[in-house]
Amino acid sequence: MKLDNPNFNALYMYTKALSVALGYRDVLTRLHSERVQNLSASLGTAYGLNDEELAALKIAASFHDVGKIGIPDHILLKPAKFDEYEWEKMKQHSEIGEKIIASTELDGAEHAARVIRHHHENYDGSGYPDGLAGTSISVCSRIITIADNYDAMAVTRSYHNAKTHPEVMQIMREETGRKHDPELMRLFCEIIETSPYKTTMA
Repeated sequence: MKLDNPNFNALYMYTKALSVALGYRDVLTRLHSERVQNLSASLGTAYGLNDEELAALKIAASFHDVGKIGIPDHILLKPAKFDEYEWEKMKQHSEIGEKIIASTELDGAEHAARVIRHHHENYDGSGYPDGLAGTSISVCSRIITIADNYDAMAVTRSYHNAKTHPEVMQIMREETGRKHDPELMRLFCEIIETSPYKTTMA
């Protein structure tokens, strides 16, 4: 991935090894992150983000799950639903990811790190880790939430089977206003239909 913004490009190059490391630990998470990055970039472009915001979005989407490096294997790779304790541990990945990216201290790192921290915040304030709502959540985080949710439901994992495109979109429409930003969802509904990352399950 080549970014137009030289500061964010340096950040991406210096942190690329983290993505490779995560891939060796959990290849499905690495592949998921690649798809989320491409979906997020398409949505951010359609929304009209400026170059700096788009660069931060691409970095954060690429590394939104890098904090899973800090989650124990017996939780990260568990082939079943989490119990309450395991879920609380898994939720820490967004804060761990924030700390990892921010620790590089490169230009743009703090911006991307905040986006990563908040990619599981919900539009109605019911998400984590800070319970932010509406436009208090950065637009980049709101975009990643949509891309992340689409891909998570569209791909088979050890704990659930992939849903068809109509099934995924129905769920996401029902969650709009609660989990997802309505304006961004309107755009996403348009771009996903011609996206190469649209699930082939009809």
